[in-house]
Amino acid sequence: MKRVRCPKCDHYIIFDETKYTAGQSLVFKCDECGKEFGIRIGVSKLRNTQKDEQPDEQENAQGCGSIVVIENVFHYKQVIPLRMGDNVIGRYQKGNPINTAFETVDPSVDLNHCTITVSRTKQGTLRYTLSDNNSNTGTFVGDVELQPRERRIIEDGTLFTLGATSIILRGADVEEDHA
Repeated sequence: MKRVRCPKCDHYIIFDETKYTAGQSLVFKCDECGKEFGIRIGVSKLRNTQKDEQPDEQENAQGCGSIVVIENVFHYKQVIPLRMGDNVIGRYQKGNPINTAFETVDPSVDLNHCTITVSRTKQGTLRYTLSDNNSNTGTFVGDVELQPRERRIIEDGTLFTLGATSIILRGADVEEDHA
């Protein structure tokens, strides 16, 4: 199954791509806003914005690791790559300038919820530091809420929670060992 996003309201439409051939044009009508738009089946330059329902965690890790937003009642599982420096994490909204947005309608996730800073230690390994961005519902590692201005070093497999949404860190050093 594939998903395409309405260019007007950002609502997703899900369809079975196996019923169509490469190069075939399709027209969709958004149930939310009524906008009609077309796509062409095949390899797209916008592939990263037209995500598969089951993204591949290994494929999306671009050298600095990734976060895996676990599938929940609000949205599908998503894998978002991290980059060196500050990765500001929050809810996707058109025009939101953060660099690590994920799609959800979970009202307890802020637009600018938390930050993972990716840096290198003196030994050259990647270090991941998590901090809350003064969010309304807090950022939790395990069952412990991060305090204002607290920075916590996290590692591969760390589960942290933003509102009702759970996220797992996938470190790049570990991913390279498994590849």
